[in-house]
Amino acid sequence: MKISPSWLRDFVDLPVDYRRLADELTLAGVAVEGISGDGENTVYEMEITTNRPDAMNHYGVAREASALYDLPLRPIEPKLPAAQGKSEVTIEIQEPELCPRFTAREIRGAHVKPSPAQIAARLQLIDQRPISNAVDATNYVLWESGKPTHVFDLDLLEGRRLVIRKARAGETLKTLDGVECKLATEDLVVADAVKPVGLAGVMGGFDTMITEKTKNILIESAWWDPVTVRRMSKRHGIHTDASHRFERGADFESTVPSTNRVAELILNSGGGTLVGDVIDVIARKMDQAPVELDLREVDRILGERLSTVEISRILSRLGFALMAGNEDRYLVHIPSWRLDIEREIDIIEEIARLHGYDKFPNTLPAYAGEVRDLPDAHKDGRIRSTLLALGYDEAISLTFISKDDARRFSKVAELDLANPLSDEASVMRTSLVPSMLNLLAYNLNRGSENVRLFEAGKAFEAAGEKAVERKQIVFGATGIVDSGVVRGLSAGAEARPLSFFDLKGDVEDLLGQFGYWELGYDAQTAGYYHPGRSARAVMDGAMVAQFGQIHPDVAAARKLKQDVFIAELYLDRLYQHDLRAVRYEALPRFPAVERDFSFVFADAVEFETIRQRVMGLGIAELRSFVPIEIFRGEKVGAVKYSILLRAKFQSADRTLRDDEVAAWAGQIAKALEELGGVQRA
Repeated sequence: MKISPSWLRDFVDLPVDYRRLADELTLAGVAVEGISGDGENTVYEMEITTNRPDAMNHYGVAREASALYDLPLRPIEPKLPAAQGKSEVTIEIQEPELCPRFTAREIRGAHVKPSPAQIAARLQLIDQRPISNAVDATNYVLWESGKPTHVFDLDLLEGRRLVIRKARAGETLKTLDGVECKLATEDLVVADAVKPVGLAGVMGGFDTMITEKTKNILIESAWWDPVTVRRMSKRHGIHTDASHRFERGADFESTVPSTNRVAELILNSGGGTLVGDVIDVIARKMDQAPVELDLREVDRILGERLSTVEISRILSRLGFALMAGNEDRYLVHIPSWRLDIEREIDIIEEIARLHGYDKFPNTLPAYAGEVRDLPDAHKDGRIRSTLLALGYDEAISLTFISKDDARRFSKVAELDLANPLSDEASVMRTSLVPSMLNLLAYNLNRGSENVRLFEAGKAFEAAGEKAVERKQIVFGATGIVDSGVVRGLSAGAEARPLSFFDLKGDVEDLLGQFGYWELGYDAQTAGYYHPGRSARAVMDGAMVAQFGQIHPDVAAARKLKQDVFIAELYLDRLYQHDLRAVRYEALPRFPAVERDFSFVFADAVEFETIRQRVMGLGIAELRSFVPIEIFRGEKVGAVKYSILLRAKFQSADRTLRDDEVAAWAGQIAKALEELGGVQRA
């Protein structure tokens, strides 16, 4: 959200410049993410946490600055003329649990016209489009004090009556944006004597909106149940500045002041007559219970003794009040706008952040017990350090993904969230691959062509009424490499695109950290991998990893601009193996002997099959058996390939004889022929 620091000066005399104010607000927990403009046109881009709707406005941020610099906070005190006559408007609340308070005020004979220059300029500065003086008054109050309000054309309200009720079956509402909504019986609406005229806490109705013809205006401000507003907003796909705040909890005591403030702005700009007293219907009282604060607990948590005067100063500037207690215990009255304060620790947090986290000394807590690592901490550390050494950067993403991604990238039952943030984050992730693809796409779309990232986390699976968590590591890479240089290009090196074999080498480096009897590879990978450029790793009979290039269809659907390679390590299986102990082995005293074999095989014969057959011969002196080059072409024939294989023989205690090597080479050639290979001359 955007905040104008010059607007803050209406409420508090700031003793610092805007840059320093931004830094110190951020340190106090009200984060300024960016600054644009200069002078009076400076604008903060702020990141306000969802539990702090009270700070999603200029007055709320000014209150933070007041506490930060120990300065008075000027109140918002609307000045209204004496009301004339009595309003004929009636209000009925049929759902007191969902709308405990509804306030209204009537103005007659107003002129709807463009807003005064100062109002319009301030709204434009924070990217709000001026509409008219009446509508802009509600927007101005929203960004000034944080309370959503609404204005009706009073002459378009049937019966001069407002009823807060549930929608009836078959009812519809055309909202201010011109969209016709089919209402559900669970929807809470503001209705006149005949029809709905607003979706409670979300958006007003088109048929009663303010136009240039409007003369008589009804201003309303209410308190709506956050859960009800959130469900309606999601059901109808409508997210507004009003619903954003009501979903997080509005100030119950702000309905009358906000109504009066809107009335003041309209009367000052468009004239008219204030009719009757404010109509304030309270269906049920809402008041937060005081919280007990023990100063000894403050000392224990913060590790430093703060004076009662300092604690009282901070809390009073924020709107809290210390009431009498016993010795070091006080009762703290919670202001109506701080619905996030429920426990003693919440108050201690307020004290700490306004005192200044940077002012506390760096000390370690006293602990007499034994500190133990988590069971797999050493293995986690080895994997992480290896990936960092290979040039990958660690990333962190949400543990929520869409239902479509959950089904596309895994075959396990997903865990639905009871109250998801959006359809794109509606289930617990069953795989880390979708998040990694999103991270890679994010970087590619912002001009980073060479990206290497990894994420360690958990995938979740529904198992009846329980949830199963499985540890995984996923790493992804895209871009160019040179001969052995991971990051950037070395002098004189020829750039080439990252390939499957580069990724396979990284996987082998990781798996090589563990001890095993046998490690093999096959092509039985998941459907989101490229069928010809992917493999899975099988360690002692269990699949511990799969990796390769993402399938072209998946890449196209996610609009990936270049080839992307992904690897998945399943740590619950891999960690059944111990880390490989590094042991010194002397260099061999006796020379090695190499023999090459050139064979033609059918495409159906994979190298892994060849390797297993040769290693299965049990030749103790066979140190390695690797492919050197592969050739396909007309001379070889269709659906065939020619492969050059190299065997290395060596003994630790003697020089090998030619007849021995020849015999072993004969065994290998015979084994290759039994697999259907034809030896080339």
